[in-house]
Amino acid sequence: MEVLDCPLLSVNVRVWRFWSFVLVHNWRRYISIIPVTVLNVFMFADLYRAWGNIEEVIINAYFAVLYFNAVLRTLILVYNRARYESFLAGAASVYEEIRGLNDEVIAKLVSTYTRRARFLSISNLALGAFISGCFVVYPLFTGQRGLPYGMFIPGVNNFDSPQYEIFYITQLVLTFPGCCMYIPYTSFFASSTLFGLVQIKTLQHQLRNFRTEDLRETSSLLNRKLQKLIEDHRRIIRYVQELNDLVTYICLIEFLSFGLMLCALLFLLNIISVMAQIVIVGAYIYMILTQIFAFYWHSNEVREESMAIAEAAYSGPWLNVDNAIKKKLLLITIRAQRPLEITVGNVYPMTLEMFQSLLNASYSYFTLLRRVYN
Repeated sequence: MEVLDCPLLSVNVRVWRFWSFVLVHNWRRYISIIPVTVLNVFMFADLYRAWGNIEEVIINAYFAVLYFNAVLRTLILVYNRARYESFLAGAASVYEEIRGLNDEVIAKLVSTYTRRARFLSISNLALGAFISGCFVVYPLFTGQRGLPYGMFIPGVNNFDSPQYEIFYITQLVLTFPGCCMYIPYTSFFASSTLFGLVQIKTLQHQLRNFRTEDLRETSSLLNRKLQKLIEDHRRIIRYVQELNDLVTYICLIEFLSFGLMLCALLFLLNIISVMAQIVIVGAYIYMILTQIFAFYWHSNEVREESMAIAEAAYSGPWLNVDNAIKKKLLLITIRAQRPLEITVGNVYPMTLEMFQSLLNASYSYFTLLRRVYN
């Protein structure tokens, strides 16, 4: 199966292919990456200019960090294009194999997780486009000239005509490729972890039912079935390791940058009084929490379900089989005691406990910052 024909992965891959980040190589890649990167440089320059105005710095820092992450994700994706394409092609091949299994439970499982992955991908794109549109049009309702994203070009006044109109339209246009550089990567992570869950739950089901009531099933036939399940387990281990290698450092950047930004935005929410600004800052906080939670929730599910493989092996019909088969089931059980994990910078596992620790740390620094400010 081609990657573009795999319904679980196709939504995000088609966006990447349109911008020629993967599968093709053309001019679209450069008209998205280069202008957005230049805009991000001017955004960081504006942070240096506005240093001392805490409200302006926090708001502009949010967008600067957001676009920095978008550019960084895309550069890593393009630089490691061959690895991503190989990973996606392998996932599509395994998806076709699992979908071809003659089992109603597995078919329902594949259908359920495919719908969930597609819904997440499409809704993330729609929500990202909507919120980005709100960010872009918000300055029009403030009653004074303002740009969606703060930027500073030495020797240029951003608010004089005609450069103000040019900069505003430029930022309006670049919002779309910026959104396409950021959102699909998050959806790719969610879809890939969901497919990891499909593989794990398929293995669990097969372990619970590897032996049927068919009297013609000999020990050699059961051995071949179990050997195939062992190979599937090893394939799942490789899959999670490859996914972790692709995303672990992006997760580290997200952990560091958005943890600090969450603290700063909570502090900003505490000192502003204009309702429109409160709504916008609330939207910023919502975006941060949803993006981080999407990473940690799906990673935690992979970890928990990978350890449940041991329980599935133990729950299977192993009582009246040969010792050789029992030993293989024991090996599967022992290996499953070590969970499959997606990590932050190959250091900390991405679990809900880690997500809670991140929130606790952000809130602690927020209270400290508020006390010092007061």
